[in-house]
Amino acid sequence: MHSRDHAARSRRWFLFSLPAAAAIAAEINGKGRVFPSTVTRYPDAATEFTVARLTDPAHTSLLPAFYNRAIARRGNFMLCACDAPGRFEAFRLDLKNGQSRQLTETSDLDPASLTLIGDGTFCYLDGNRVFSAGVSNQRAREVYRIPEGFERGPGFSVAEDGLFAALIEKKGAQFRLQLINMTTGAPTTLVESDEELRDPIPRPRRASILYRRAAGVWLANYDRQQNYRLRLADGDTGPAQWSPDGRSVFYLNYPADRHKLNNLREFIPDTNEEKMIANTTQFVQFGMNSDATVFVGASGSKASPYVLLLVRSVKREMTLAEHRAKNAAMVAPIFSPNSQRIYFASDQHGKPAIYTMSVERFVEETDTPN
Repeated sequence: MHSRDHAARSRRWFLFSLPAAAAIAAEINGKGRVFPSTVTRYPDAATEFTVARLTDPAHTSLLPAFYNRAIARRGNFMLCACDAPGRFEAFRLDLKNGQSRQLTETSDLDPASLTLIGDGTFCYLDGNRVFSAGVSNQRAREVYRIPEGFERGPGFSVAEDGLFAALIEKKGAQFRLQLINMTTGAPTTLVESDEELRDPIPRPRRASILYRRAAGVWLANYDRQQNYRLRLADGDTGPAQWSPDGRSVFYLNYPADRHKLNNLREFIPDTNEEKMIANTTQFVQFGMNSDATVFVGASGSKASPYVLLLVRSVKREMTLAEHRAKNAAMVAPIFSPNSQRIYFASDQHGKPAIYTMSVERFVEETDTPN
């Protein structure tokens, strides 16, 4: 009798435990999995300022595209991609305790496509599909699917109000810029071209999109009434992005005369005003604080592989740290919303990792954008 009762209890325990075990396995191997902190602090070799490496260089960790929002407005977490699960997935990296939580379970995540909408929702591309998901509950909703015959192109971003997304699609040598309604998933084709289109960036507070077309920078309205090339300075045009208020386009200019310095410039579409802000120590990527009074750049100089601050009012730079990245374009430094920290990427210690350092001694705190 005792042995039969024990066997029955064992069977009941086994049957009861199956769902629990499955849930635990899902938690461990998929969405919701928590990875412990790997934060490492060290004094920079060039400046002795303290730098913190937030992710393990044994795995590849990537920031989103430089024009997408990676840092929560409260500054408490970061959205990034990491291949620690065996393929790239989205992670919520806690900037207080260093832990990271897996947010997605995808088949073909585009790390550059990750972007926060508010602090509770994020969007991303998985293969040919656009998804919106909750940061807390990780529930994903398919918003849009790229039509058969087309594939995703180089660039995806979402307007600051979360109502529309901009997506590049391609079919052979043909490209098109799609405006996606994030509520209904309905697409509107704004531009079609046999020249490469890339890096679409919705304009803050206005219904238009900045994008790259071959070697030029163009602006297209949501209503398709205007689509034109911006009249920027002579020479090659590097990365371009909107000012936080949407009034100006800031961009890097690479003069045709290679003896001249790469310079940071401003273009105002509403007036066609164009001017230089300052020469740089050969910036190849840059970010700005929330009122565009201070810029942070990554130098492409092999002799000076630095991350630097550029104060707009005095046109002066200050070296913060070495990045020593094999390709300086990957460094893509950005500010925290309150302008008190910077974040950047580098492969100086192995595979690409994410770094941060405080700049509160050098940059005034700004209001957190709404």
